[in-house]
Amino acid sequence: MIHKTVIIDPKAKISKNVSIGAYSIIGPNVEIGENSMIQSHVSIVGHTKIGNNNMIYSFASIGNDPQDLKFNGEQTKLEIGDNNKIREYVTINPGTTGGGGLTKVGNNCLFMVSSHIAHDCLVEDNVILANNVPLGGHAHIESNVIIGGNSAVQQFTRVGRSAMIGGMCGVVRDVIPYGIAHGNRSVLQGLNLIGLRRKNIPNKQILNLNDAYKEIFKDENLTQNLINLNKDFKNNELVLEVINFLEKDKKRPICTPFSK
Repeated sequence: MIHKTVIIDPKAKISKNVSIGAYSIIGPNVEIGENSMIQSHVSIVGHTKIGNNNMIYSFASIGNDPQDLKFNGEQTKLEIGDNNKIREYVTINPGTTGGGGLTKVGNNCLFMVSSHIAHDCLVEDNVILANNVPLGGHAHIESNVIIGGNSAVQQFTRVGRSAMIGGMCGVVRDVIPYGIAHGNRSVLQGLNLIGLRRKNIPNKQILNLNDAYKEIFKDENLTQNLINLNKDFKNNELVLEVINFLEKDKKRPICTPFSK
């Protein structure tokens, strides 16, 4: 059902079984996939492509201009996958030419009230942003990450797969896959052991990852610790994922137990 007060540009592509509530606005370069539900007073503009089975709640703003003073109306894109829940007052901006021109959101995510995804972000599948969580531009949030309420992620920051960020935390350093970080400025507190067990990962593999974690972060000399790491640890795909994350972008600061 599309309410009679909705404004839909004739060039927009609306798939079948899409519901749009009163006073929502759909721009000319918008595509909305099948079985999506859009509540009242939602704005979807820009070059925005939204997949199937998404639920977008009232007063969300999707695809409006990036909050970047360098943006000058260039044609950039926003892509959102399937089965996402985008709650009230959420804002998601498209990319910028300086950042690749694309903001991309995966599948099965939950963005709670007033969370924000800035320009050029990559948010993978099954991510949960709690209330009032802003992602700065160019942030990369890998799959199965949970970020607690009122935490803020600085621009260009990476958060690895299945990591968990506590509430009211300033995330200014990259957080390793499976890590737990909290504090006024993010401090690594250990591994997300509960999350690993919920994924039915064998206990032996988790214990091996925990042993490797202790070796990697035994002091602040991460580079030397990685060099000295027992080769047997590298038979564990979870450990390899952490190592690859740490070595991928050596210019970025890493969240450690010693972060200040």
